[in-house]
Amino acid sequence: MRNARRLFIVPLLAAGTLNAQAVPAGAPAPPAAVAVRRPPPSLGLVPVGLGIGAVALLSVVDEPLRDALQDHRTAGGDDLARAVKHFGEPVAYLPVVLGTVAVGLVAGKPAVTRAGGRMAGSLLVAGLVTNLIKPVVGRRRPNGGQGAYDFSPLGGQDSWPSGHTTMAFALAASVSDEVNSLPVTVVLYGAATLTAWSRVNDNRHWLSDVVTGAAIGVVSAKVINGRLRVFGVGGPRFLLEPGRLGIAATF
Repeated sequence: MRNARRLFIVPLLAAGTLNAQAVPAGAPAPPAAVAVRRPPPSLGLVPVGLGIGAVALLSVVDEPLRDALQDHRTAGGDDLARAVKHFGEPVAYLPVVLGTVAVGLVAGKPAVTRAGGRMAGSLLVAGLVTNLIKPVVGRRRPNGGQGAYDFSPLGGQDSWPSGHTTMAFALAASVSDEVNSLPVTVVLYGAATLTAWSRVNDNRHWLSDVVTGAAIGVVSAKVINGRLRVFGVGGPRFLLEPGRLGIAATF
């Protein structure tokens, strides 16, 4: 758990380095610039369908990979998996989100507060999408003793996609986009990848479960951050543009 806690400190420290442009006291305001904003790229039916098809093809290796990993599990690997899986749990992402919002409010920096709101929105959207899909698809977990293609829609099974992986990648993508630092990005995505690995190592998810979760997490963050749209739907303006509905709207 100590290693896990150290892992959580990284995004917290990163949140404090957000790119909030502040004008020094007494300095003249920069001249207004007229810029034409282009809408971000949008994922339509074709790319979404191709993504689902790619996951379906990837599922061919679900069972062989599960068998290989379970045949070579080690106590050290299990200890690492227990530590890193927490990166996809509230104990990791809630302090980051709440800490960022608090820093923005205390320091009087609305840009930082909106950044915290975008992080919260990314995690909320990722969690909602994942938890809507899980019961509908009804995929059985690998530790259930069945094959990778055992499905029971609305039957209480919830393997696909991986919730831990979804939240870990939503956190990594959201914080990384706000901080805009290569070292921080490498650490965050590395932690999220380890979280995904832990779920396969622990025989709780198939490989295609964690790959799908990673995609949902990243796409959710990119949409809320205003860098991507899905079927023409983008991030909320009050989180992207200063002066939209005020700071209170980020909650």
